[in-house]
Amino acid sequence: MAHPFDIAVAHSKLFRESLKDRAPRPDISAQALEARLGGPVPERGTPADVVIEALARAADPGLVASPGRRFFGWIIGASHEAGVAADWLTSAWGQNAGLYAASPSAALAEKVSSRWLLELLRLPEACSVGFVTGATMANFTCLAAARSAVLARAGWDVEALGLWGAPRVRVLLGQDAHASVFAALRFLGFGAEAPERIATDKEGRMLASALERALDADPSPAIVIAQAGQINTGAFDPLREIAALCEQRKCWLHVDGAFGLWARLCPELAHLTLGIERADSWATDGHKWLQLPYDSGFAIVRDAAAHRRAMAISASYLPSNEYDPSHFAPELSRRARGFALWALLRTLGRTGLCEMVRRHCQLAQQLAGILTAEPGVRVVNEVVLNQLIVRFGEDDAVTNAVIAELQAENVCFAEGASWREQRVMRVSIIAGDLNDDDIKCLADAIVRSFCSIHARSAARPSP
Repeated sequence: MAHPFDIAVAHSKLFRESLKDRAPRPDISAQALEARLGGPVPERGTPADVVIEALARAADPGLVASPGRRFFGWIIGASHEAGVAADWLTSAWGQNAGLYAASPSAALAEKVSSRWLLELLRLPEACSVGFVTGATMANFTCLAAARSAVLARAGWDVEALGLWGAPRVRVLLGQDAHASVFAALRFLGFGAEAPERIATDKEGRMLASALERALDADPSPAIVIAQAGQINTGAFDPLREIAALCEQRKCWLHVDGAFGLWARLCPELAHLTLGIERADSWATDGHKWLQLPYDSGFAIVRDAAAHRRAMAISASYLPSNEYDPSHFAPELSRRARGFALWALLRTLGRTGLCEMVRRHCQLAQQLAGILTAEPGVRVVNEVVLNQLIVRFGEDDAVTNAVIAELQAENVCFAEGASWREQRVMRVSIIAGDLNDDDIKCLADAIVRSFCSIHARSAARPSP
C-alpha cells in the first residue's frame, strides 16, 4: 500500500509538469465535474491512499492552470515551488500558529520573515505584521487598527464600547478603490455606502486636490485609504501629496497595496511609491507577486499597540508570550503561514524578487507595444506596472466578442471588465517565470481572436 503523501507528491508533480501544455481553463461542465466528485455520503471509510488517488483523478479535469505560463486573467501568482514545498511541510507538521506556546518555530518563522519583509519593502522596522489570508483580510485588519487608533484619539474605546454612540469617523477613498476595501469596511461596521468617494483621473488615481477639499470641509476624525496599484490600470495614487495632507490633518492613512506595494523592490519602479513609507498601515498579498501558495496576505501597521489592541485574543487558559502571532491577526487558531514566506524569501532573495517584478513590468510594456501596432486594437491605460486594459474596435460588442473568442480558443486566458463605462480586456502579467515567448504566444492569441471577429463581421451581409 502506497503512503498517501507519496501519492499526493506524485500527482502534484504531474500537475506542475502538465502546465507547459495544459489549456489555461478547464472545459469540463460543472455537472460533469460534480458527478466525478459527487455520490452518496460515505458510510464506511476507505484507505487514505485510495482516497487521495481518487481525489487527484476526479479533480484534475476541473483544475485551472493559473500557475502556468498562459494564464493572464486575474492577478494570480504562480505558487513558487519553494513556497509550495514549505507549505507541504506546514500541513504535515500541523502547527497552530496562533500562540508561541503552541508552536515556537511557527511564531519565530513569522517574526523573522516579518523583519525581512519590512526591510525589503523599506517600511519602518518597528511595524507589526499580521499574517492573514489575503488582501481582503489584510485591509480588514489594518482598518480595524485604524478604527481603534482614530477613535482612541477622540476619547472612545471601541474595543470595549463598540460603535454604538461612538464619534463619527469619516472614511475617504478613491472612486476606483478595490472591492475588497469596501468589503472590509462593511465587515467593520462602517457600511458599504458610508465611505466618501474622492474623484479620480482617467487612470484611476485619486485627485489630491479633491481629497484636500473634502478634508477641509469637515474636521471629523478620518481614515484615508490610498491605492498602490489600481486593479485595472496598475496606477498609483499620488502618495506623497496624500501623505502630506493626512499628516497635516492627523488622519490615519492606509494603503491598499495588494500587488503594487512590491514595486518598492525595484529602483526603477520605486518612484511610483514615493511617500508610501509615510502611511500608517499597508495591506498586501503574498499569493500575488510574491508567488506564495494560497492563502497568504500581510497586514502591516506602524502603530503596533493599535494593531494589537484591535486584534488580540486572550483567555485564562491561553499562555501568553511577548510574540504571539494571534496578537496581529483575526484568528486564534490558524495555519502557520510564516514557513512558506521564510522559504521563498530565502530562495529568491532581494535580487531574485526585484528581477521578477522588473521582468513582468518589462513584459507588460512589450505586450502593449505589440498590441498597439495592430490596427483597431487600443491599449487604454498608461502601462506603468504589470497591468493592461485593451479595447477592440469601436464598441463594447467587438471587445466582448474578442474576449469570448480568446477564451473559447483556450490557448491563453484573459478576462473582461468594465472601465469608464466601456468594456475592456484585462491582462495581468504576474505569474512566475514568464518570458518573451510567453508574451508572444499571448499577443498572437489576442490578435488572432480579434482578426477572427473582424473577418466574421466583414463577411456578414449588410442589413
